[in-house]
This record gives sequence, C-alpha cells and structure tokens, in this order.
Amino acid sequence: MKLKRVAGFGAVVVVLAMAAFLVAYWRSDNACSEPAAALARPMKAVTYCDYGTAETLRYGDVEKPVPADDEVLVHVRNAAANPLDWHYMRGTPYLMRMGTGLRRPETIRLGVDFAGTVEAVGKGVTRFKPGEEVFGGRTGAFAEYVVVKQDRAIVAKPANLSFEQAAGVGVAAITALQGLRDGGKLKAGQTVLINGASGGVGTFAVQIAKTMGANVTGVCSTRNVELVRSLGADQVIDYKTSDYTQGDQEYDVILDNVGNRSLSENRRVLKPDGHYVLIGGGGPDDGRWIGPMIKPVGAAVTSWFVPQHMGMVLADLNQKDLTVLADLMAAGKVTPVIDRIYPLAELPDAIRYLESGRARGKVVITVP
Repeated sequence: MKLKRVAGFGAVVVVLAMAAFLVAYWRSDNACSEPAAALARPMKAVTYCDYGTAETLRYGDVEKPVPADDEVLVHVRNAAANPLDWHYMRGTPYLMRMGTGLRRPETIRLGVDFAGTVEAVGKGVTRFKPGEEVFGGRTGAFAEYVVVKQDRAIVAKPANLSFEQAAGVGVAAITALQGLRDGGKLKAGQTVLINGASGGVGTFAVQIAKTMGANVTGVCSTRNVELVRSLGADQVIDYKTSDYTQGDQEYDVILDNVGNRSLSENRRVLKPDGHYVLIGGGGPDDGRWIGPMIKPVGAAVTSWFVPQHMGMVLADLNQKDLTVLADLMAAGKVTPVIDRIYPLAELPDAIRYLESGRARGKVVITVP
C-alpha cells in the first residue's frame, strides 16, 4: 500500500512537471508577436524571431536605445561574429533554452563584440565622453547603436588599432586570456599546446601565451601553419600529418579550442600536474540536446580521480581584463587577426562561414 502511494505521488509530480513545462513552452515569446509600433528613433539592426539557421536573421529597423544615467551610447562602427552567436541563433544545445526561451528566443537581438565611438553618455557617467573611441562587449552588438553600463565590458580603443581589429577582441581574446591565466594557471617557462591555434580564440591565445613567457606549440591545418608561426608559436603541428596526442612531448597546459581528441588522449601528453582547459568544439549540428557540455562535464568528473587538472572556461567579459588586453595591443604585443569582413546586411553569410569551421582568426562585421 505504501509503495502504491509513493508511486502515485511520483506520477502526480511527473504530470505536474510536464504540465508546467508545456505552459512555460507555449508562453515563451518575444516582441515579434506584438503589433509593430511606429519607431521614434529608427536604427538598423539584425534580429531573429525564431530559433533556426542563418535564414532566420532579419536586417531592418528597430528602436534606437537611449542611455540611462549610468550608460554609454556607442555608435557601432564594427562588430564581430562568434560561435556564441550561432548557438543563440539556433538555440542549441537545447539545454540553453531554459535561460533563453523554450519555444522562441526571449531576446531577439544578436551579437556581442563591438567597436565604435561614444555618441552620448548618461548624466552619471564619468569614465567616458562623447567622441571617444571604444570597444567591448554587449548583447545586441549587430546594430548601429548599443548602450553599455560605464563599469561593464567597455574600454578605450588603443590608437594603433583599427575599429575592425578592435571589434574582434571581446569574446575571443577574453576567452584566451582567462583560459591560459585562470584555467591553465600558465607561468613563464612552461609549455603550452593550443589546439585550434588558427581560430578566433587560438590566434589570440598564441600571442598571449608568448607575452606570459611560455613555450608555445600550436596545432592547425596545413594552410595555417605559417600564420600560426608568424604569431609567435615556437612549434607548429599540422594535424593533417601528425597527431599531437601521439607525440613524445608533454605539456604543462593544453588549451583545447577544438575538442577533437578524447580526454584520455589529451591526458597522455599532459604532465602529471598539468592543466587541460577545454574552450569549445563541435559544429552547429553536433549534440543538439547537451552539445559541447558533455566533454566539460567529463573533464570535471575525471579531475576527481586523477592528479591532472581538467576543466573548461567560459568567457567572463569584464572591464578589467579588457584593459589588460588593450594594454597588450597598445604595446604591439597582441594583434587581432581578421579573416573576412562582411556588411551588416550580409550577416547570415558571415554566420554560415563561421559555422563552417574554416575561419582564420576573426570574422568582422561592418555596420553602416
């Protein structure tokens, strides 16, 4: 009798949970379902009303933002595309929809990285002034204007950097910096292997690791060997002819931007007290339910049973680290690598190219 009551209670809980999920699913909506209102201050931007491929992106007019007392209004000159953008666009892995909207995206604006000129500031802003050239990160960067709180991810653009270059810094460079410094605990004199050294994060990671005094090995395809070597890599492995996990060299840190080798394979070439840091991996059609979270969970669990440190890093865009990067770039120690530049109206093509996994460095967007 007691087991029946427990089973009955459990069934009720399951039914209620399913009902709650269905209600939340059908109630998840966005501004696209509301009647179109006249725009008082129109600006061009890219929006998406439903999850899907690049065909869901729409270029058109939206309301220009007005800065609050502690905000800066930036006239965006350039933005940059990241894998983060196609994850949000597609709503994959599906697990992320718990925070972005179950059925439809709650926020219909895309883009994070930007570079531009301060057009106006709120009355409480003291750090920036109109006319100042800046760069940073803020949701909705694929637009003519974006507002950013003055103490968030926004800093002055180095004079020796173009807007195109500065736009490509944000997510990728922060990820590289935090992956090496915080995740990898990289120190001068140590050896670091960067898998995916020619990509957005990888091109920054090679240069940042060299500024930290490390001996750097980059892994890339044949066509990118000279690029990675030119960024300062001490050794370059062509993955088309060699498998880095089968070599004799052991590394203090492995920064993995690709995730194309198993944890056990990576452990084979990681020093006994080394750090393995997973950044990304997989394409837009891989692992739609949990996606790239499978390996990070596996890495975290593996760390419980082995002396090596294994985990992942997600970029935390903040003003302090953007300032560190700005100083490195101002000193000429780090230079953003740009692969292709697309106009904002052709953002779908830029996203498709990024999804192909063949980008060398950053894919930058020019904003009208």
